[in-house]
Order: sequence, then C-alpha cells, then structure tokens
Amino acid sequence: MEVRTQQLTRYILPMREGGSLPVLGEADDGFKYVVKLRGAGHGKKALIAEFAGSLIARAFKFNVPEILLLDLPAVFGITEPDQEVQELMRNSEGLNVGLHYLSGAATFDPSVNKVDGLTASKVVWLDAFLTNVDRTRLNPNMMIWNNDMWLIDNGASFYFHHSWRDPHQAALDPFAYIKYHVFLPYADRMEEADRLMRQAITPRTLSKIVSLIPEEWLEEENSEITAIDRRKAYETFLLERLKNTSIFVEEAVKQKKLLGL
Repeated sequence: MEVRTQQLTRYILPMREGGSLPVLGEADDGFKYVVKLRGAGHGKKALIAEFAGSLIARAFKFNVPEILLLDLPAVFGITEPDQEVQELMRNSEGLNVGLHYLSGAATFDPSVNKVDGLTASKVVWLDAFLTNVDRTRLNPNMMIWNNDMWLIDNGASFYFHHSWRDPHQAALDPFAYIKYHVFLPYADRMEEADRLMRQAITPRTLSKIVSLIPEEWLEEENSEITAIDRRKAYETFLLERLKNTSIFVEEAVKQKKLLGL
C-alpha cells in the first residue's frame, strides 16, 4: 500500500459546496485534485479522518477517488480575490489531502439512483465501523461517475478524536447516529455484510494504514498527548472495533426496526 506525494502547482477555484471549503487545484503530475485543507474546520483531525477513512474504504474495494498527499506552497492561490479563501490557504501550507477530481460526476440521489440491499448494508457497515456521522439523506457524500457509485468525504469519521476519550471505550460505541444514514432504509443484509466485511480486511492492513498518517498531522501544540500516543489511539480504536463489529451491526438493525424501515 503506497500513497503518493505531489506538489500543488496551479490553483483553479474554491469549491464552496463543501462545508470545509476545499479547493480545486492541479499538481505537478498534471492531474486535478480536490484539496482538503488543514486550515479549515477541524483542521488536521479532519485530514486524518479523510486520509485513513478513504484508505480503509479502498481496502474494502469501494470506489473511492485516489487519495494522496499534496504539498501546498506559499505562493499557491495568490490570485484568489476572496480574502477568506486566501487566509485559509495561507494557514494550510505544508501537507494536505488530495482526492482525484471526478470530472463530470453527478451527486448521488437516493430517490433516483437505486442500490441493492447488500451494497447498502456494506456502506452502512463501513460508516458505522469508522463512526462516520456524515453520509445522510441531506448530504449523502456519494457521486455517480462512469455509471458507478463513488464514496467521497470521509472527514467526519473517528469522532472520538475530538475529545480523545479512551479508544478502547470508543471502539465499543454502538453508534446510534447510524439512524440518519442515507442507506439504512435499504440495508436489509447487515449480518451477511458483517461476515463479508470482516473477511475483507485484516488487522495488519488497518495498522499499515494508520502508520501512513503523516507525523505532522498528529502533532499538536500545548498538548500532553504525543504524536506516538495519537497514532496508537487510532490503531487501538480500529483493531478493537474490528473485534467487536456485532455491537454496531446490532445497533443498525435495531435502529432500522425503530424507524419502521
């Protein structure tokens, strides 16, 4: 498993439909990328969630845009007239997250784009596993590209890291937020999905993904928690969550029944 690092060379425009205000840019490999900025919203924690969440989704063979590290130089975006966007980019110098731009993609619409029960169950499983609170009917964070469904925006995963509570305890969270998931109404094969998903990934793969998180994203000023401790917390959370998938699978089934779905 490898993650490329490229340098941003050309600023194109801000993508204002996103709550965290990503920008579209071109890197020195000639490709366009959606750039998630470390200076926005939840900062480096959102980058970690996007980075690790996307790599995990790709490990499960979901369609996810290629994710890479993008170095943002000081001169990037100097032509942007909006002072707020300029300031955001100046606060984001260094390594940021880039996702390959799906040119011509359309937003997934659950009332139009149909999905089978097993696929829906697998996506619900993935987001419950990652504790991703942001794949709802109002904001599905999925695209249709080349007639396939693609998952985007995993930056709301790992919500335990906003308070740094015990990762062991966090891993046992049944994740009641799953009741808002866009695919819960169609997720009628959760037990089968659980079996297949557990077979599709290993603890070694999860540990490898955590090891790829850039050190500088794990460092925080005026914090007693070291970068080593933060990396270990993510690894502990994922490995313990994989051992206890029945907790969030049962919660998803329960929430589906409670909603009369």
